[in-house]
Amino acid sequence: MTSTGKSHQSHSVKPRHQRQSFASAWGPLREPVFRALWIAAVASNIGTWMEDVGEAWLMTSLSTSTLMVALVETAGSLPIVLLAVPSGAFADIIDRRRLLLITQAWMLIVAATLGLLTIAGVTTPWLLLILAFALGLGAAVNAPAWEAITPELVERKDLPAAVTLGAVAFNVARAVGPALGGLLVAAFGSGPVFLLNAVSFLGVIFVLYRWRRPVAQSNLPPEHVLGAMRAGVRYVRHTPALQAVLVRAAAFILCASALWALLPLVARRGLGLSAAGYGVLLGCLGLGGVTGASFLPQVRQKISTDSLVVGATLVFAAVTIVLGYVHIAVLVGGSLFFGGIAWITLLSTFNVAAQTATAAWVRARVLGVYMLAFFGGFALGSAMWGWIAGRAGISLTLLISAVGLVVGLTTGIRFKLRCGENLDLTPSSHWPEPKVQAEPEPQAGPVLITIEYQIDPGDADDFTEAAKAAGEIKRRDGAIYWNLFRDTADKSRFVETFIVDSWAEHERQHGRLTKADREVEERAQAFHHGASPPKISHLIAES
Repeated sequence: MTSTGKSHQSHSVKPRHQRQSFASAWGPLREPVFRALWIAAVASNIGTWMEDVGEAWLMTSLSTSTLMVALVETAGSLPIVLLAVPSGAFADIIDRRRLLLITQAWMLIVAATLGLLTIAGVTTPWLLLILAFALGLGAAVNAPAWEAITPELVERKDLPAAVTLGAVAFNVARAVGPALGGLLVAAFGSGPVFLLNAVSFLGVIFVLYRWRRPVAQSNLPPEHVLGAMRAGVRYVRHTPALQAVLVRAAAFILCASALWALLPLVARRGLGLSAAGYGVLLGCLGLGGVTGASFLPQVRQKISTDSLVVGATLVFAAVTIVLGYVHIAVLVGGSLFFGGIAWITLLSTFNVAAQTATAAWVRARVLGVYMLAFFGGFALGSAMWGWIAGRAGISLTLLISAVGLVVGLTTGIRFKLRCGENLDLTPSSHWPEPKVQAEPEPQAGPVLITIEYQIDPGDADDFTEAAKAAGEIKRRDGAIYWNLFRDTADKSRFVETFIVDSWAEHERQHGRLTKADREVEERAQAFHHGASPPKISHLIAES
């Protein structure tokens, strides 16, 4: 589900026929809060797409510069680059519902301001970019929190469908909003459309205000924003599945952004369409997205994630070429319909892959990093393709971007996408509590933890590999150093060591463990053949 401004409840066991419905794209709508937010998101995103049409068309009226038109998309996406990671940290350490209420109110105020200034006739190209940037700021802070609440509203088996439905909300709006926005811009101008967008935020605010989100109680020391940001980046750095998502998404969006950045120019100059016609083209993309969402769950069951991404990327590349070289509006609109199917397939797949590889405690931060890669590529790509189009022409630029999409698929050779729906990331407090004579101060540290094993020398290589996998988990969850040592005097004695910044951070490590982590650690511990469990020691630096 998404409502970016452009941008755990307990459940009883379901009957078998309902459990089997997880493949249904519409199954998550059974959950009342998810359903209410989804409907509100559709309304809000319709207003957003109306605003998008109004901004792009207004800029083509205010400036003849190709770069200035492309910068409208950059202005809306750039705040994600600046705020995605800190926004994710905020969403993980403060109440997400409250944060969402603040951001929705901010976007309402900015959209209303832009509407009033445009009606008054005082909006300039740079003022439009500034206010588009301000609207993007609200969307940037809103986005990680919004994405992170999805797993709180549905069961895990429904998460892929719920993520797809979030994209559907976006694309339903895209099927309606642009066409409606184009008609309204043509009839009344951009100013009233901006005011309607402001009104569209009220539905989301109302549902969020009524939602009584359960707040999990924790005895762990609270995190600070900078520390939380470091923890999020560290989590990504030590999770290969997330690195694959970031690389593949960035490679795609850097080139795919050309279609979005140059579509208003193709509509106006290449096809000779009005604002309403431009809106219809965007609506074709949206309609394709809705259509794709209806059969995407079934497709996921039949082909691999990587094959799905390759196929969708090739389709999007073909549509980009059509946009550059076909000058018949009906044919362009038909191709954009298939482009919408490819677009929702890729966005949903990247999002699901990121969500299912991330534990709850760091979800918003990881999604913030994902949005940084995605929207950073979008902002950079929009500006880059606008600059290139001003010198090489629109058709050649779109051809170059299509070639780039195909070349970007080579990243899949090294970075394989895996939607780890079967990875159990529920909390598992399986580490024993540290033995202490007196509870250390939270800020005390660094803390050195040692674990001693007795290993059959014949199993040394297998144990080392298993221990390294467990070591990556410790690094991911807070260790600034990890290593495994072997006693030169006793080939069966191994000592695992890792260092954490502070006692508070080590306590957080205990709370960050998942059941999937436990399985990895048990594989390493299974090699231990001592009479008692591995000996664990905690040492705190004195200076």
